[in-house]
Amino acid sequence: MNPSLAAAQPAATGLSRALVVLLAFCCGAIVANIYYAQPIVGLIAPDLGLSTEHASLIVSLTQLGYALGLLLLVPLADLLENRRLMVATAVLACVSLLLAGTSSSGQGQLFLGYALLIGFSSVAVQMLIPLAAHLAPEQQRGRVVGNIMGGLLLGILLARPLSSLVADHFGWRAVFIGAAGVMLAIILLLALTLPQRRPEHKASYAGLMLSLLPLLRRYPLLRQRSLYQALMFAAFSLYWTAVPMALAGEHGLSQSQIAVFALVGAVGAVAAPLAGRLADAGHARAGSLLALLLAPAALLLGLTTPGYSVIGLGLTGVLLDFAVQMNMVIGQREVYALDPASRGRLNAVYMTSIFLGGALGSAVASALFSQFGWQGVALVGAGLPGLALIAFMAKASRS
Repeated sequence: MNPSLAAAQPAATGLSRALVVLLAFCCGAIVANIYYAQPIVGLIAPDLGLSTEHASLIVSLTQLGYALGLLLLVPLADLLENRRLMVATAVLACVSLLLAGTSSSGQGQLFLGYALLIGFSSVAVQMLIPLAAHLAPEQQRGRVVGNIMGGLLLGILLARPLSSLVADHFGWRAVFIGAAGVMLAIILLLALTLPQRRPEHKASYAGLMLSLLPLLRRYPLLRQRSLYQALMFAAFSLYWTAVPMALAGEHGLSQSQIAVFALVGAVGAVAAPLAGRLADAGHARAGSLLALLLAPAALLLGLTTPGYSVIGLGLTGVLLDFAVQMNMVIGQREVYALDPASRGRLNAVYMTSIFLGGALGSAVASALFSQFGWQGVALVGAGLPGLALIAFMAKASRS
């Protein structure tokens, strides 16, 4: 039987509820790989011989790897059979996590290489979601993608508290070894349950990659939204990389208590559906303005004594998560509407810029906190979305 016909068959009959749940679980578990290290860099770095200033490289290199994967691997989903491609990237993720989890003391530089590979190989998520959209019949597409995105969001939100809890009870290596075990299960599930899909696109890989730059030139909105969200995500990553250091070092919280803190910060995720409704109702500009005002205000709270308490830092986390989620959803909606035929490549450009911003924020977190304390983190963190706000207002004044 022709594989492309086999791939088309599920799209006609729809995805079963069990397969949708499975894909949601896979998305959540895979995306969690890039967030596990964030709250436990303070445990990993000294064990591996990394200095305080270099500790946040663990997080920034994971995000840089993810950005590179978005740019270099995700477009392959338009050229290669999708199931085989996803299984291959999941195998690489499994091996990378296992190597990270079995790193010996003093192997800091080697571990940084593993961190880059973990990020690079965790982009299967960005292949699974478009595949689900392709397999679902049109009348079910929104619901199916929404359910799978729910699993993705859950993975992002639970990764930090889960890694803190596991590290507190079993050590940081258990986080990565456990994640490798989950990836092994995902490899088997994808190989056994996912339908084949051979894309119809016939361009070369080089041609596909070269088409990304014309998209950036053609759509000013893509450039603007990528810039806003890159700066917002840089502030988000700076905060979430630095705050565990502040909570453990200056407030004396255990990893389990930091896990609860991270879970409370996840309340900000309620912004996603609200942002979608605002954008659908034609209030995208107002929603973005609110997000770009809220993010710097949230970080500036940390300059006050109450704002630097555990409760104050938690409030900053909730408000910052809310602002970043809101601006991201509104931006995605506007970017995807530019050209439905180029949606995959538009997504690659938008998401790559976001994670490059995240890598930058994470990279400076340790040095900022060790040299200037939380005041330095708050000021630089507020300045990043502040720049996005200035760019947004400048564009609004011209239009």
